[in-house]
Amino acid sequence: MSLVTKIGWVAALSLVTLASARADDFKLSNNQRIACSRGLSAGKLNTAVCKSYAYLFNVKTSEYFRCQVSLSLTRDNKEVINVQTDGGCAKKPRVFDTDSKYEFDATETEPANTNSFFGNGGYSIWVADTTQQKVRGCITISSGLGSDISKCLDMSFQ
Repeated sequence: MSLVTKIGWVAALSLVTLASARADDFKLSNNQRIACSRGLSAGKLNTAVCKSYAYLFNVKTSEYFRCQVSLSLTRDNKEVINVQTDGGCAKKPRVFDTDSKYEFDATETEPANTNSFFGNGGYSIWVADTTQQKVRGCITISSGLGSDISKCLDMSFQ
């Protein structure tokens, strides 16, 4: 086998290894939720709206994205008149300041008006550093004044 062929194989193997390592940097949350509501009026238009949330977490940096998708369906008694979808992911700050190897979990409150005092509810993020005994819990809620309030707390082990 020529030297050029060997170098080509080593370079290809390095790229495959690097690509597979980069693919493992992000993990999707395991507990996605969906909440639906509908407005019914006899003889008029009916609208149903469903929203779902998930979290995409960088297991090296502890940065994460909160992702949302929604579907709105409007119909009368005979046909579907309109279907609209919307969604995207919003980048959130790091949970820990340093890079390491992290695991995480996230959850949303139930639909608004159930557990929420001030707005659309909130969510919690739990992050563990798998290289040491370190866990941080964070809760974010809507203040009802245009900005969310987010606080994190390091867990103590007794």
